[in-house]
Amino acid sequence: MQFAGTFKTEVLRLIHTIRFLLLAFILGQGLQAAAQQVMLPAPSADSIRIITIKQSRTLRQRNIDSVTMIETVAGSVIITEGLTTFYCDSATINRKTNIVEAFGNIHINDNDSIHTYAQYLKYIGGERVAYLKKNVKLTDKKGTLLTDDLEYNLRTGIATYKNGGRILNDKTVLTSREGVYYADTKDVYFKKNVHLKDPKYDITTDSLLYNLKTSVATFITQTHIVSKDATIDTRSGTYNLKTGEAFFFNRTFFKDSTHSGVADNIAYDEKTHTIQMEGNAKLVDSVNRVIVLGNLIFLNKEQNSFLATRKSVMVLYRDNDSTYITADTLFSGLRKYDTLERRTVTITDTLGNKVRSVNTADSSIRYFLAFHHVRIFNDSLQAVSDSLHYSTADSTFKLFGEPVVWNDKTQVTGDTIYLYTEQQKAKRIYVFYNGMIINKANAAMYNQIGGRTLNGYFVNGTIDYVRVKGTPAESIFYPQDDDSAYIGMNRSSGDLIDIYFVKKELNKVKFVNKVDGVLYPAKQIPGDLKYLKNFKWLDSRRPKNKLELFE
Repeated sequence: MQFAGTFKTEVLRLIHTIRFLLLAFILGQGLQAAAQQVMLPAPSADSIRIITIKQSRTLRQRNIDSVTMIETVAGSVIITEGLTTFYCDSATINRKTNIVEAFGNIHINDNDSIHTYAQYLKYIGGERVAYLKKNVKLTDKKGTLLTDDLEYNLRTGIATYKNGGRILNDKTVLTSREGVYYADTKDVYFKKNVHLKDPKYDITTDSLLYNLKTSVATFITQTHIVSKDATIDTRSGTYNLKTGEAFFFNRTFFKDSTHSGVADNIAYDEKTHTIQMEGNAKLVDSVNRVIVLGNLIFLNKEQNSFLATRKSVMVLYRDNDSTYITADTLFSGLRKYDTLERRTVTITDTLGNKVRSVNTADSSIRYFLAFHHVRIFNDSLQAVSDSLHYSTADSTFKLFGEPVVWNDKTQVTGDTIYLYTEQQKAKRIYVFYNGMIINKANAAMYNQIGGRTLNGYFVNGTIDYVRVKGTPAESIFYPQDDDSAYIGMNRSSGDLIDIYFVKKELNKVKFVNKVDGVLYPAKQIPGDLKYLKNFKWLDSRRPKNKLELFE
């Protein structure tokens, strides 16, 4: 019995000892694990990216030194790193440096968003940078980049080539010596020998920014653009190849078959065929020989019309002669005739004489409009009015709103004036209502003829003959003797007055029907009879030179 009790006591003591040792071991392991958890730093994002071999036909391991081992895989190789999958014929992997070198039929699938192909790859896992060579292709569903040497950063999504490359975006092809592709924004920055080839445009420059998603090209240096219909030279701007909208800055020049222009800023809408020119703008219509200047010009190429404002000036040039016209607003368009209209327009003067015939069948007649503060300057003739209409059908200036016309020392006024020209020179003038012609004899004497209508003719741009009709027509004329001395003042009236000029001076006045007149000797001229009613010498309104029109 004593032995049995002693044995039981020893067994219980052994069990307690085992429990203690077991508890101590568990506590020790827990403390060690806790100590290790506190001492280890948190792993970085890149350190958890493990290069994993998913597939290969062969796998070999080779020790380079005591701490470096190289893995070699071949045959339908598939390697993954995070969400990126690498395909190739063969590859070597350095686990210590986290570098992969791959050969043959390389395909990088970056999260199913960007696919890159090449024949050689060196991938730096720590930096996530891929260096690719030979037949490199990068595509992102918006465009395709082709080159033979590419650096692609998978972390930033930036790809760079420096030895020539090209981008294919739908039907647009862009080539350059250097380029940088941004995957996030779909922008490509091209540098050196940049060439954009599109079905509609051919663009050459030294630097260009292009967005694959929006198809917007941004110009940042001297750029030459050629289309089927026009050429453009600019230093900065944007062009949307999808919508056909373009904005150019920094003094842009354009030229097509009929027009050329330059301005600080130009906007173009391909759909509406409109061009807006702003800032020191100049538009040249080579077909109609017209130059338009202004700070704002609108050109509609489809309708072949333009509108100019903000200090606008229009120049009609023929051979060596030019006519300058300025107004608050200038407009030009086409009057189109169809086969239902008469084929010939015959223009006659008030005397029934045929002036000109114009064939209008299947043709277009250009007209010009000017509104407010109209001023005209030509070496032989000047004019002002509130508004103007000019047509190439008969080369006639129609002046409205207190019009005044000057030819050397002669001034013509009336409610409305039609001035017919030929080769930029005045051929005939017709005045509707309240017509008056004033010829300055000297500082104190003005020959004056007034009536309901005036109909005058020019020879070589100089006024030669005028017929005045009225009820009655009136005149004040200062006749001269053979020595050119003034002998007095003749004030007369009649149904018709014919006036003749010689060498730009009023030479003879002829009255027809119901003539009534008085000749006052030079020293007996009544002061209150020296001027006809509504006499105004308006030389202060007269443009003295063409430079005044640009002020």
